[in-house]
Formats: sequence, C-alpha cells, structure tokens
Amino acid sequence: MTDEGDESVIRRDRFSGGPARGFLSSLAADERIFAADLAVDRAHVVMLAECGIVDDETAGAVLTALDAIEVEGHESLPAGEDVHEAIETAVVERVGPEGGRMHTARSRNDEVATCIRYRLREDVLAALEATLVLRESLADVAAEHAETVMPGYTHLQPAQPITVAHWALSYESAVRRDTARLLETYDRIDESPLGAAAFSGTTFDVDRERTAELLGFDGVIENSMDAASARDFLLETTGALSTLATTLSGLAEDVILFANRGFVDLSDDYASTSSIMPQKKNPDTLELVRAVAGDAAAGVQGLTTTLKGLPRAYNRDLQRATPHVWETVDAVVEATEVAAGAVATAEWNEDVLAAEAGAGFSTATGVADLLAANGLPFRTAHEVVALAAEKSAERGSANNASGDEPRANGADYDAIEAAAEEVLGEPLETYADPAAVEAALDPAESVASRDSTGGPAPDAVADQLEAARATLADDREAVDALRTSLEEANAALREEVNAYV
Repeated sequence: MTDEGDESVIRRDRFSGGPARGFLSSLAADERIFAADLAVDRAHVVMLAECGIVDDETAGAVLTALDAIEVEGHESLPAGEDVHEAIETAVVERVGPEGGRMHTARSRNDEVATCIRYRLREDVLAALEATLVLRESLADVAAEHAETVMPGYTHLQPAQPITVAHWALSYESAVRRDTARLLETYDRIDESPLGAAAFSGTTFDVDRERTAELLGFDGVIENSMDAASARDFLLETTGALSTLATTLSGLAEDVILFANRGFVDLSDDYASTSSIMPQKKNPDTLELVRAVAGDAAAGVQGLTTTLKGLPRAYNRDLQRATPHVWETVDAVVEATEVAAGAVATAEWNEDVLAAEAGAGFSTATGVADLLAANGLPFRTAHEVVALAAEKSAERGSANNASGDEPRANGADYDAIEAAAEEVLGEPLETYADPAAVEAALDPAESVASRDSTGGPAPDAVADQLEAARATLADDREAVDALRTSLEEANAALREEVNAYV
C-alpha cells in the first residue's frame, strides 16, 4: 500500500519537467522571426558598445557568434523556451559567460515586440506589392475593354448594361483603398519598442533612437509599458488584410459567375478539370481565393479574442497572438497574387457579353430617363417603362411558345409604345422621338449616354483609368521607398557590425 507521502512524490515526478515545458516553448513557431531576432540582437549590441555599456572586444565576439548562428540556421539552435533564449544560449556556448552581456538593458518582452514589428514590416510590404500587381492587372483589363459592353447586375438580376472596363475599375478602386489601409498600418508598425525592457524601462543609459535607426524604424514608442505590451498593430494589420480578403472574395465570386455564364474563359493555369467529367473546366483557384476571406475573418476573431481583457504589460497569452497574423498574411498575399494572375490571363468573350448586355430589358432606366428629359415626370416615366417590361416579357414568352424569334429591341419598343398609350393615353411620339427611344434601348448607346463622373461611358472610364494609373504610380513609389529604406538600414547595420567583427 502506498502512503500519502509516496502519492505526493509520484504526482510531483509525473508532472515535473513534463509536457508543460513543451507547451511553453515557441521555438519551432519562432523560425519566422529568426532573422529578425538576429538583426535586433546586432543593433542592440552595437548600441551597447557605442554607449560604453559593453566593451568593443565583447561586442565583437558576440556579433561574430551571431554571424555563425545565422549561417548554421534556425534548425541548429539549442533547445529553448523561444528563439530569443535559444540564440542567447548559442552565443554563450561560443563566447562563454561574457556572451550573456548581449542581454544587458533589455527584456525578452521588448525584444520579441521588436522582432514581431521588424518581420511584420516585410510581410506588409509583400501584401502591398501584391495589391499593386492586382491593381495593374485590373487597369490593363480596363484599358483593353473600355468599349466591351456587358450586363450589369443588382441582386444577381440583369440591371443595366455596363462595360468590362467599368467592372474592372470598380475593383481597382476597392483594392486601391486596401493599399491605402495597409500603408497606414505600416506607419504604425514602423516604431521601435526596443529599450523598453520588461515594461518599465532600464537603469542603463541606452540610446533607443539609435537602435531604432539601426533597424530602420521611423521612431520609437515612447512609453515603455505601451512599447512592450501593445499588440493593437497586429489587430490593425489583420483587419486590413481581412478587408482585402473580402474584396478578393467578391472579385473571385464575380469571375466564377461570369465563367459559369460563358462571359469569360479562365487560363488553364487558373482552372482545373473534373476527375471524372473531362468536359468540365473548374475555376478552382478562384474558389480558394473566395474562401480565404473566411480564413482572414477567423484570424481577426482569434486575435481579438486573445487580446480581449488582457491586463497591461506582458502576458504569456501574447505568444498565441502572432500565429493569427502570420497565417492571415500568408493566405491573403497568396490569394492576391492568384487573383491578379487569373484576371490578367482571362479571355473575355465579347460576342457573348454583347448578346447578354440587353437581357431582362436592362436598358429600361435609360428609356425612363429619356422620357423624363422630354417633360414627363420621372415617376410617370417609371410607370410606363415598368408596364413595358411586363409586356415585353409577355411577348417573349409568346414568341418562345410559338417558336418565333423575338426582336431584341423591336419587341421592347413595341411594348413601350403600347405601355405609353395605356398609361398616358397618348402616343409615345408625343414625349420622345422613336429613333431616340431605339437608341436608348441599344446597350452600347445606353452605356455611352451615361458619361457622368465615374460612369461606364468610354470617356468617363478613360478619366477613371487615368486616375487609377496615377494613384498606382504614386503608391508604387511609396512602397518602393519603404522597401529601399529597409534595405539601406540593413546595409548600414551590417557595416556597423563589420566594424566590430
């Protein structure tokens, strides 16, 4: 029989040093910030040497060890609770106890916060660059199809004829805003927490602005508690990516529907065949693009729930926050690149689009506008055209039943003429010239007549396209400048390190 004391020992042996150690460790997941941690370590050590907190010889030994660790890679790190601890252990193994001086005047709290921001800048730049490629693809489609008439829909019902260019530029506008959101988010990521230590600063006379400069940050987060604990930049980034994913989902859904209706043919690179039905061509890649919106929304929800209600300063919950961001950014960047490729390589079936552009009496609004412009109250004109739509549908049904071919515009004109007599008690000619009515019924003429700012008429589209190209050039310049700034900071840091190594 085991006594109570023996049972206590058994319980302690069972749970000591066991699964809790592995549960706490983030070393495997931290591979993503391995390079970031090395950069942060280098900048911190250079600053410590410049401030006289560590001597040059020690700094050189530590920086040399960091170079060797970089060459050997993340997979060669010793076991540790996280990548930060593992790298420090690897440095001490090479340098001896003096290697531990690299951690002077900092905590893992400000260190990890800096590493996350350092790596996230690269990821957001990748997302920004992907949006620029997508916008260029959409603008190219618009330039090629400024006069390609197609049906426009509301509630998935034929509504008014538009052009492929007008449709493409509607998404270019949306992705343009997604670019703007990511640029604004980048500005708030681009601040250094390093030097905040655990959360209340350090007694050492460190130069926080210097480490920010060495790492290419635009400045420092001044309040040390905020610097070490804030993760709102993660939530903002994930939210911006989720919004982009929602834009992509709508774009993908449209193209999937257009492919279903024969309006567009996807490149074989962005489609697949059925495993059993050889005649099918499935828009698989766009279906996956559409699904990424769900992944991104889950990232926002997961991150929000993790951060909700945390007390100020560092809490271990934050270790579970960053995977939501990494998974979201990877999925959304890939989806954006795929969407850009699918749009750029698709072929629009202009004959099919033109034939369908007037379906469902989609030019009715133009006829009502014409009647109103000639003196009829718009609501009365609306009533005339609504009745005409009913009569046109009845004529179409009768023609289908008899096997006769309906006249595309003529049948509608006949219906409008009959409706005008019924509603107004006067001939249609009293309010509109028959030739003008026929022109309003024509999808191409209908599109050309809607040339107000932002409309689908070719002239209006040309103005939109010019603005889209100009903003795209500005945004590309801004993104290139951010990329160049990081590259220059990395080169400058390397030069400073080389002075000690």
